[in-house]
Amino acid sequence: MIKYKLICKDCNNIFDSWFSNSKEYEKLKKRKYLNCHFCDSKKIEKTLMAPNVLNSSDFKKNDVNKIKEIKSKLREFKKFIKDNFQYVGDNFAHEARSIHYDLKKKNKAIYGKASRKEIEELKQEGIKTEEFPWIEDKEN
Repeated sequence: MIKYKLICKDCNNIFDSWFSNSKEYEKLKKRKYLNCHFCDSKKIEKTLMAPNVLNSSDFKKNDVNKIKEIKSKLREFKKFIKDNFQYVGDNFAHEARSIHYDLKKKNKAIYGKASRKEIEELKQEGIKTEEFPWIEDKEN
């Protein structure tokens, strides 16, 4: 198995995908079976990537503690967002525009899901958004 980091040339979404081997990637690309899961474009290319090889001596206890600390902070931020913002799901872009253009809704805080394309469009309209890594509540 081989994992490639792919990029959509239409929406610039970057994502990972697994293939049985490098020839399989080429075969699927040639047949136009690869597509972006955000915008459904067939213009998919491999990006530059470094091999990811770890052995147990590379992963020091200090690194594990740093990762745990980062995950803890992310959970704190996630709890703060859930407690103080209204969840709007996949409707985030629409709701953000509604708040931005309706002066009566200026104090409403929301969070939800949006594609990279939607976020870029919001930024072009002058609507400030922030992306946040949403980690699972369970420990891996």
